[in-house]
Amino acid sequence: MTEVAETKRNKVARRQVDKFEVRRTELAVATLHTLADLGYARTSLREIAQKSEFSHGVLHYYFADKQDLITRAVRQYEAVCVTRYDGVIAEATSALELRDGFIDEFFASMRADAPLHRLWYDLRNQSLFEESFRADVEEIDRRREEMIWQVIGRCAELAQVRPATSSGIAYAMIDGIFQRGLRLALAGADEEIERLQDELRRVLVLLVDEPGSAG
Repeated sequence: MTEVAETKRNKVARRQVDKFEVRRTELAVATLHTLADLGYARTSLREIAQKSEFSHGVLHYYFADKQDLITRAVRQYEAVCVTRYDGVIAEATSALELRDGFIDEFFASMRADAPLHRLWYDLRNQSLFEESFRADVEEIDRRREEMIWQVIGRCAELAQVRPATSSGIAYAMIDGIFQRGLRLALAGADEEIERLQDELRRVLVLLVDEPGSAG
């Protein structure tokens, strides 16, 4: 009987933990746009509560502080973002088709979700100073690098060549372009973004090292 009772208590405890984690996820997703609008420096649990439907008490119960909430929110957003090119990769039948599809999705996401991408870069910059969420940021960054490398790897495979550089360098180059494009998108500099699209196409050709495609 003691073992049965202990098993029941363990099951109840696990259900409670699961419900708690589910609620944390729901709150993180629901407050994501508020976080994106405020940014790290201007965000506190009280500020988020004032600009959302949730009370300060509720947020404080589920999250230790703003770092806890922001990290959770960005993790949830990135979990979806790192799959954004899966369809393009799966459907492309040539390196050219993959590059074009990637570029279209790259800039569409940049424009549509600019405040959310801004929040990610804000958090990544803050991790240079806030050690408490550095590990989370590094994990998200690793997944983003893998996402880009899947594109480069498949593009090289379709072109029947090998990638011209490492995954880290490829990610640094493309992420740098994305961050610059994001600043331009937030500033409404559409003509500059169009030029940046051409630059990205040339960079992709260099990263894949496809013979006879530099034009």
